Amino acid sequence: MDVFTRWALAPAAVLIAPVAYATQYLTIEQAQELIFPGATFAQPEAVKISDEQRREIERRTGVSVRAREQRVWRVTEGGFFIVDEVLGKHEFITYATGLNADGSVRQIEILDYRESYGYEVRTPGWRRQFVGKRAADRLKLDDDIKNIGGATLSCRHITDGVKRLLAFYEVALK
Repeated sequence: MDVFTRWALAPAAVLIAPVAYATQYLTIEQAQELIFPGATFAQPEAVKISDEQRREIERRTGVSVRAREQRVWRVTEGGFFIVDEVLGKHEFITYATGLNADGSVRQIEILDYRESYGYEVRTPGWRRQFVGKRAADRLKLDDDIKNIGGATLSCRHITDGVKRLLAFYEVALK
């Protein structure tokens, strides 16, 4: 290979190399403190669901249940802290959902975001739309949850994930 070809191919290789982007915004402990300030938590439990519970969650939400086991921390003062993952466009988004004792959303926080774009789902205004939502609410993107341009898949999948967790609460935790 001549010198010109070698120099011409090097920039091309850089241009087509995949770009990886990952940001850890919060640890589990930091998210717990943000969602339930000053609260104490029981040890995390791995709550397993049966085939019947999985089918019921899917029937209620129209969202597939990917994992049969969900990590859940009971808040001693009442409520639940749940860490979950959903697929963004290509990579997983790890988020935490705090549920009040009555099963309504207290708050959600993004823990890890691994996509190169769409990170706007971390903005407080977008996440605040979930506060107070219950399993009976629609939780539908472009309906009661606003979309963010350029982050549609992340918005949709987090919305579906929260919807699934609310049904999980009704079917397995309540």
